[in-house]
Amino acid sequence: MVIKGIATLSGATALSLLAMAAANAGGFSRGTADTDILFEQGNFNVRTSVTVVSPERKIKSGPSNIGHDYADTYVMPSLAAKFRLSDNVSCAGTIANSFGAASSFDAPRAQAPVAPYTYYGKLEETFTVTEYAATCAVGFDLSKGRFSVIAGAYVDDFDYDLSVVIPGAGGAPTPLPVELGGTAWGWRGGLAYEIPDIALRAQVLYRSGTKIEASGVAAGGLLPAEGNGKLPQSVEAKFQTGIAPGWLAYGSVKWTDWSVNKTLTLDVNNGFFKTENKYFWRDGWTIMGGIGHSFNDQISGTAFLMWDRGTSTGYDLHGDVITLGAGLIMKDGFGELRLGGGVSRVGSVEETAYSATNGNYAVGSGWSVSGLAGYSLKW
Repeated sequence: MVIKGIATLSGATALSLLAMAAANAGGFSRGTADTDILFEQGNFNVRTSVTVVSPERKIKSGPSNIGHDYADTYVMPSLAAKFRLSDNVSCAGTIANSFGAASSFDAPRAQAPVAPYTYYGKLEETFTVTEYAATCAVGFDLSKGRFSVIAGAYVDDFDYDLSVVIPGAGGAPTPLPVELGGTAWGWRGGLAYEIPDIALRAQVLYRSGTKIEASGVAAGGLLPAEGNGKLPQSVEAKFQTGIAPGWLAYGSVKWTDWSVNKTLTLDVNNGFFKTENKYFWRDGWTIMGGIGHSFNDQISGTAFLMWDRGTSTGYDLHGDVITLGAGLIMKDGFGELRLGGGVSRVGSVEETAYSATNGNYAVGSGWSVSGLAGYSLKW
């Protein structure tokens, strides 16, 4: 049996990548490598997109910055190119912003003391992880459908910038900027089963974790600095299938090992300034479901709903996120234009792990908006 109209929905699930980008879902999670391009028809395919996310995280209580929205807007590019090497082998190169965080404060965000200082405060903190990957799929035709083995490797390029205030001469507040960078290697692997006539695909994909060992400078290059921490492994199960002429249903469940992220340590000049960002997160779970529809041969649409379980255990401010999104795919004779948008409700959360002397912060519920624009070509 062939379900009519499914061919025009071939890229509908790609728009669901927008859901994974919304509102810092799942700890530091941002984008996801577009490995689904491996299953696209064509000998050579290119998909590119840019996602803009504007989260809202207002501090409602704590030692400083009451009422301030500290979460900065961020931009995530994504690029994927697939080459069909034979009837059974396809390989893709991908670029994605896999992890990240960005925050800034009106006044120094009061922190617990760090010896020998009586205080320090954050002004800005930003880090981004850009993933560069190569992934291949080897397919085997069965009596019904097709089975594929997926394997690849990636490198994470880590970039970190921090601006803090520490006591200087005579106790006067003195800024201390820090810049770190580093790389780490990882791998991914998985299995997939397809029945193309009905757009059925079931897939399980594993991505390994990485260890951050970054180095750089502080105080404008005057002092050496280094940092270390861990980024999580993850397992994602995805499923899609045609359900009626011109209709497609899809969904996914993803587990992310955020409990591996206990602390991120910073050391400037061998103990001149040394501190830990404490997280002690629990593992993350992300569940997403959506539906796509082909309106005609040129225009298709999709809508999805995502829930992401917050990772905080009292040391940080990452709560539950619910995202509703929609998108359009429009063929123009050369390729496909993709536009999408999402609205997220970000849950309130409170720190409870610190002493009354150091102070606990809390943020209220807020909204996040996301937008995506992309283009796809195939030959």
